[in-house]
Amino acid sequence: MLYYVRKLVNISLLLMYRILYRIVQTDKKTVLFMSFHGRSFSDNPRALYQEMKQQDRFSDFSYVWVVRDASMRIEGAKTVKFGSLAFFYYLAKSRYWIFNCKTYPFMIRKKDQVYLQTWHGTPLKRLAHDIQISSDAKFYRSGLNAQEMQSTYDDDVKKYTYMIAPNSFCTRVFQSAFGIEKERLIETGYPRNDILINADEQKKQEIRARLGIPEGKKVLLYAPTWRDNSFVAAGYTFELQADFRKWKEMLADEYVLLFKPHYLIINKFSETEELNGFLYNVDASSEISDLYLIADVLVTDYSSVFFDYAILGRPIYFYMYDLDSYREELRGFYIDIYSDLPGDIYEDEEAMLKDIREGNFDRERLSQFNARFNEHEDGHASQRVIDIVFGEERS
Repeated sequence: MLYYVRKLVNISLLLMYRILYRIVQTDKKTVLFMSFHGRSFSDNPRALYQEMKQQDRFSDFSYVWVVRDASMRIEGAKTVKFGSLAFFYYLAKSRYWIFNCKTYPFMIRKKDQVYLQTWHGTPLKRLAHDIQISSDAKFYRSGLNAQEMQSTYDDDVKKYTYMIAPNSFCTRVFQSAFGIEKERLIETGYPRNDILINADEQKKQEIRARLGIPEGKKVLLYAPTWRDNSFVAAGYTFELQADFRKWKEMLADEYVLLFKPHYLIINKFSETEELNGFLYNVDASSEISDLYLIADVLVTDYSSVFFDYAILGRPIYFYMYDLDSYREELRGFYIDIYSDLPGDIYEDEEAMLKDIREGNFDRERLSQFNARFNEHEDGHASQRVIDIVFGEERS
């Protein structure tokens, strides 16, 4: 039922857009940005926007950001609410689209428009055509079966002018998962990771001050992802399996804890008084690269955040308390998690906390991981992507 309701909505939006599509002329100096379907000012689109704003050759360009929150303001850009008349107008007017997620069927690209799909991470979990499930199984979030889900990716990929592949691993995976030709892939590192290479100590201190991190304390970042089978009507929920009281007991002498859930997780986590001064809840839509910069240690699970964080050369621990069900019942993985991850897997919480406290971590393993997955991360990915998309010869 949900599938047919969404299909009807998309048909209505498509009819509306087709009118503007034909009437509104494309402006070769207007760029439309959208990150996570308008939920935030973040990720690769943000990095590319900020790089363009610094370059004189784009001084006469107009920038438009799609947002869900109509009150959001972005310095130097116009904001339009997703689904509004202004949104459809700029969708038709903008010469360039820079998005980081699969879009919607009603979003038709004109022949003279350039669509850069930046995507939003090197995948650990299988994607699109690579997900191995029975043909009659339904996806929790969309209600689609495998063929229907895959067709949504096929329709979107047809619109891409370019897609960013941050490494050679993704160049192979994206061709398999999305059916995209290698010629449309820009293998160059991720623009959002430039800051991890280029940020100075002052930038890190500014972030610590903004978040209220005490002087002399190390920072542990816990960034878990959602589970495919935890979807409810409003979005994904996350059943917290971490005992933060135990984390405080074992780590508070040296660390404070930043808790940053995935942006799709809709339930909120409240701080209890006894965790004050140790636990800092971070909004799910916040720019995570700022948190990477100040984090001395990362704890995650099946999220792809570790691919980016590894660039910093700091310890990563994998708390996978539901590993058996995740691996067998849900999507499956692209890599051998026991041999290829840049850190150890823990199903026992206390064992992980003990290793964090004692600093047990294999740095050689991390170096080998970076050589394989972060070979292009040199702080200049944004520039390379801009040169390709905005008219320079592709190298």
